[in-house]
Amino acid sequence: MLAIVGGTGLYDLPGLQVEQRIAAGTPFGAASGEVLRGRLHGKELLFMARHGAGHKLLPHEVNYRANVYALKRAGATMLLGFSAVGSLVHRAAPGDLAVPEQYFDWTRGTRERSFFGGGVAAHISTAKPVSARLVAAVQAAAGSLAPALGTTLHRGLTYACVEGPRLGTQAESFFLRNAGCHLVGMTNVPEAFLAREAQIAYATVGIVTDYDCWLDDPSQHASVAVILERYARTLAQARQVLDALLKAPLPEPEPEIRQALAGAVMTPDAALTPAQREWLQVLRR
Repeated sequence: MLAIVGGTGLYDLPGLQVEQRIAAGTPFGAASGEVLRGRLHGKELLFMARHGAGHKLLPHEVNYRANVYALKRAGATMLLGFSAVGSLVHRAAPGDLAVPEQYFDWTRGTRERSFFGGGVAAHISTAKPVSARLVAAVQAAAGSLAPALGTTLHRGLTYACVEGPRLGTQAESFFLRNAGCHLVGMTNVPEAFLAREAQIAYATVGIVTDYDCWLDDPSQHASVAVILERYARTLAQARQVLDALLKAPLPEPEPEIRQALAGAVMTPDAALTPAQREWLQVLRR
């Protein structure tokens, strides 16, 4: 089942026929809000607002573990996120859509970044952190709308995740560009990696709002007012892509993603507490 995680401005899914509201409590604390389970364009899916109702959570305050766990417990096998991103390259212009396929973690270690630890040891591979099948499906959905979509969708990009909530300095922007990053945002890490630990196929649609602050022209630098204005305009196009995605057959998650924990958990089941066995069983589904 596909789960949608809505970022800034995407706090609900218009047209979603809600069949169930699932409470936010998890063994890892409270999620950003309840999980909505319903149907849209004939597809059963899940929805959660990443920042909570009314956008009350900053990126570093989001309980990513609880969010991913709540979605997995509700039946998610695929997760498609939506989020605002800044561009570190000319070709991904403000108003474009961008689907990253690699991640560079530049957060500060304050976020709970793994389900494992505290007596449960595991190491997963994140060499290819997103689902190529889900990315291809998003690309095909966008392609089916061209040229009426009026925007460009880029893929094959690297997303640098920073801590926030402040916007970056020029020195940081140039550092990330020199590190080979194409996009910068605040929310996809550890979300993408937790999805892999939960054996969920992950991808995200980045809505390019600005050029961060690496350009010499100050008018192109990121500001909250500009970000929100451009985001709102492009979000309508991102929703068109989602509608087109849901009207087509959804892909099956890659077997290697759905079996990511096979051989990755080092702690024997006999050494786990009943509570640990319970949440690990959910991740293994």
